[in-house]
Amino acid sequence: MDDRLAPHVRLDKTTVLAQPAWSVALVHLALVLLGAGAGWLVKVLAEWLVTLPWAPMQGPARLLTSVPEPWLTVGLVCAGATLGLTVGLMARYEELSVAVSNERITLTRKAKDREFARDRVVQVFLDGKQLVLLDADKDEIARESCELNAQRVADAFSAHGYSWADEDPYKDDFRRWVSDMPGLPQGANALLKARAQLLDKKSSTGDLRDLREELARMGVVVRDEKRRQYWRLNQRRA
Repeated sequence: MDDRLAPHVRLDKTTVLAQPAWSVALVHLALVLLGAGAGWLVKVLAEWLVTLPWAPMQGPARLLTSVPEPWLTVGLVCAGATLGLTVGLMARYEELSVAVSNERITLTRKAKDREFARDRVVQVFLDGKQLVLLDADKDEIARESCELNAQRVADAFSAHGYSWADEDPYKDDFRRWVSDMPGLPQGANALLKARAQLLDKKSSTGDLRDLREELARMGVVVRDEKRRQYWRLNQRRA
């Protein structure tokens, strides 16, 4: 039985979805400990290397071991712990947080907010690990990688009266793209070809997002799966 609130039952306050504080703290602690352990292993490795005249990296190893104890161990452990904490903070900075209210949806990543008025959002769903917002023309006005708990996300949108789908309602409309495919608007094949090259190179998501938005302006909706592109036309183009 689905325990989500009925669509007509709306919460008055904003629901904020983000990773739980205990989970964030646990991940940061684990990364700090791993970093500290890596720093200690560097010390052990350096001390071992200087005993092997034929081993590579003799210069850096001798430089490290020239630092007196306990400063060598303390310094390397602290440096490793700091690196681990930095990795954790960077991962946290890149995570998606979602604020859902009766009036709007706010998606936040890298301290940048994207707001979508309620009357613009017709359908919401998770496509694997991606949160997708659709408008009345079947356009994907947002598609963001999302590591949040799927049930919490579904409950939040349903509680505020948004139309939630358990899967992409238009998934059967997608076709796999191949070069110079017919049926696409003029110029779309060139953009899809450029995206394909970026996917092969595992380039930044920013470039891929820019090309996705350019395609959306042509009425082409695109999704990626295992470095392959699938496309469909929006309501205006279909």
